Amino acid sequence: MINDATKHKLRDIFGKVNLLDSTEDRIAYSYDGTPLFGSLPDAIVIPAAVEQISLLMKLANEEKFAVVPRGSGTGLSGGSIPTENSVVLLMNRWDKVIELDRNNLAAWVEPGVITGKFQSLVESHGLFYPPDPGSSQICTLGGNVAENAGGLRGLKYGVTKNYVLGFEVVLPNGDLMRIGGKNMKDVAGYNLKDVLIGSEGTLGIFTKILLRLIPLPQTSRTMLAFYDSMAGAAETVSSITSARIMPAMLEFLDNSTIKAVEDFARLGLDTNTGAVLLVEVDGPRSAVEEDAAAIEKICRKSGAKAVRVAGDEAEGMKLKAARKSAFAALARIRPTTILEDATVPRSELASMVDFIETTAKKHEIRIGTFGHAGDGNLHPTGLTDERDKNEIRRVEGAFDEIFRRAVDLGGTITGEHGVGLAKKKFLESLYDTPFIRFMKTTKEMLDPNCVLNPGKVISVSPRCEGALPRSREQIEKALGRMDNPSEAYF
Repeated sequence: MINDATKHKLRDIFGKVNLLDSTEDRIAYSYDGTPLFGSLPDAIVIPAAVEQISLLMKLANEEKFAVVPRGSGTGLSGGSIPTENSVVLLMNRWDKVIELDRNNLAAWVEPGVITGKFQSLVESHGLFYPPDPGSSQICTLGGNVAENAGGLRGLKYGVTKNYVLGFEVVLPNGDLMRIGGKNMKDVAGYNLKDVLIGSEGTLGIFTKILLRLIPLPQTSRTMLAFYDSMAGAAETVSSITSARIMPAMLEFLDNSTIKAVEDFARLGLDTNTGAVLLVEVDGPRSAVEEDAAAIEKICRKSGAKAVRVAGDEAEGMKLKAARKSAFAALARIRPTTILEDATVPRSELASMVDFIETTAKKHEIRIGTFGHAGDGNLHPTGLTDERDKNEIRRVEGAFDEIFRRAVDLGGTITGEHGVGLAKKKFLESLYDTPFIRFMKTTKEMLDPNCVLNPGKVISVSPRCEGALPRSREQIEKALGRMDNPSEAYF
């Protein structure tokens, strides 16, 4: 626990109003979007200036407590879960678009800007910010950069790192560093920008971010293609890419997810369908019409039993609702929803989906799978109840096999959700030793006292791990005055 003397120093930095340490506040920031993990912080601080963040990091090094950066808390790998002896640094109030530079197609933003709001703003000026994580209406740009977030448009447009030109960042020792700028060419020095992007809050705290924008596509066309099996959908994906067509979206749903979506959203989907592909092309009107016609032809040739093509933008939004509502639909089925993330080469997509289905049956659990067919990024989603410890063990056993299979097929344990707490053991056991050693050396060099988001991504040393109770005993004790604390929390 952080002692009273240290809390007094925190109050001196942030002021009494911006230091939260009541039981209620500590519970509110004890978890993020990741199921199964939770831990109480000792306090939450809300900075008003960069100087306060710098002073916080210097104090953390002196007093040896941890600082855990947090945006909206939508992460799915436990990246913003507090550790023992920690302070949560809450950045979601830093929500200003500082500059929108239409001449240089760039924007300076604060890290707490909501991704979806930023997209709407730039589109009103005829510009486009493509990264679109599923939580775009609530997640923050700072969190996106920390996790190198992807989304539905990743196949054509890439992920967050492709749109970061630079940033201002507070390092673990409290130093303020500025990287990058509006230059389209800059090869001076090491590419430290890409080291910090995706570092999940373990190497620095973003205070300003410079984002690259592109012209808004003129138009788009959306379609759904229905297949008896995932094999036909996978063949379509291969045929589309072989035809040198680059869709903005190329997504899939398996049968379990189709049934859940139809029950949830009533979109008129055929629940006897083995798989559905969502395809969207965008760009100049003539090119979009040509590509849409070619893709429809490929879908039918690859065995699609039906293809629904949107006639206008409103109908396109309705078709996209099938994919966008997948997680919400699956989450209604059981009390606990474990949304996972594994990527394989496109050629292994059907094989991986079959393996997931077989593994779920083997462990007697329910998994619905959807994801980004165009880039091989699957989201197998475990439907369970964390109060059933035996079932949770079976779920964990199934995902152990799924991640190992993904790596065996030339894939990776995460395409966009990050490593955090949830996948650290897989990173360290499945990847090349020099790669792990390089990561550890980088962390030790920048954060020798392990004060910035310790225990995430990589294990540096036992003293850096902190206590991370899986069963949330601390939280239940804090809720002990309630009649049924488990029901109240979960």
